[in-house]
Amino acid sequence: MAPTTPYGPAAARLAALASLLADETRAAFCLALLDGRAWTAGELARHAGVAPSTASEHLAKLVAGGLLTGEKQGRHRYVRLADERAARLIEELTGQALAGGPQEPPRSLRAATVADALARGRTCYDHLAGRLGIAITDAMTARGLLRQETGFALTDHGIGWFAALGAALPAGGRRPLARGCLDWTERRPHLAGVAGAALCGHALEQGWCVRIGSGRAVRATPDGESALRDLLGVRAETIR
Repeated sequence: MAPTTPYGPAAARLAALASLLADETRAAFCLALLDGRAWTAGELARHAGVAPSTASEHLAKLVAGGLLTGEKQGRHRYVRLADERAARLIEELTGQALAGGPQEPPRSLRAATVADALARGRTCYDHLAGRLGIAITDAMTARGLLRQETGFALTDHGIGWFAALGAALPAGGRRPLARGCLDWTERRPHLAGVAGAALCGHALEQGWCVRIGSGRAVRATPDGESALRDLLGVRAETIR
């Protein structure tokens, strides 16, 4: 029986959301989709080690619950995280879960390699995270491009820096220009929002960063290390 309190409707929605993420397979799907790309049901099934029919059932629940959205292209149907709010929820819940106590060590060399790669650099939906994201955020702050005192905000110098870089900052919309996102491996905030997405997209387009395999991990290329050193003073050894 639903609780007869003023919080009844909100409590029901919260319980429904919690139930979506209470399943390990659905949680694995959401974590994989934090790379900001669209995946097919088959790709996610292989990633999580489940049957395609099982994956389809779980994905239908995640779409119905509003965490994912689907789109069809040709013969294939893709799913992605519904929006930045969904991505932020998954990332922040991951951080809370991992901060709850001692972490279980990786069970295999492959798992340890993946964990190291994610800690070094990864995409967090559409912005950069891990040591790479933190190093860039710190460098932007040190150079007066970004303020962190009372929440993240680009300075006028920072807005001009993006313009000179050729990384467009779309105007309008409800998404904040700059936002801090708690990094679950570094335990500190990295740059998110419109500016974080623009910088990540520019870095990938220019070949400063490349994806490692099919997951979220990214690494800076030699060209990227040079660009980040010249533009922001980021030392290569801090992001390797």
